[in-house]
Amino acid sequence: MRKFLVVLDDSRECLNAMRFAAMRASHTGGGVAILAVIPPEEFNHWIGVGDIMRDEARERITAHFEVFAKWMRDRQGVDPELVIREGDPVTEILAQIKDDPEIGILVLGAGTDKKGPGPLVTQMSRTSGSLPIPITIVPGDISKEKLEAIT
Repeated sequence: MRKFLVVLDDSRECLNAMRFAAMRASHTGGGVAILAVIPPEEFNHWIGVGDIMRDEARERITAHFEVFAKWMRDRQGVDPELVIREGDPVTEILAQIKDDPEIGILVLGAGTDKKGPGPLVTQMSRTSGSLPIPITIVPGDISKEKLEAIT
């Protein structure tokens, strides 16, 4: 089964990327893998404090994932999987693509800020020529109706 890989983070544009991935998976018989990356600098404390912070980050990610997962199951009939990795986001995205041969498309949400589409979209676009899969970049301000029409 082909999977759409979408990145879960705290950005607003993440929502449309999630919607797009779920709708496309539903319409094409695919799956959705949701990747959350915990940056290592969040845990540069004493070992005990770092472990507590890591556990709290995982709990936040799981709670955030469950909101998207419920919507995907209820509305799109797609049961997503959650993958949590620690490290640099670009490095971990590339590693996940390499580790899971079923991933066929990377879906990213583009920011609507005047500064550009966001650091992740910018960095992944630079490496897109050497990726083994295509990238779909979903505009952050696209409407739900438009998403439904194009998926």
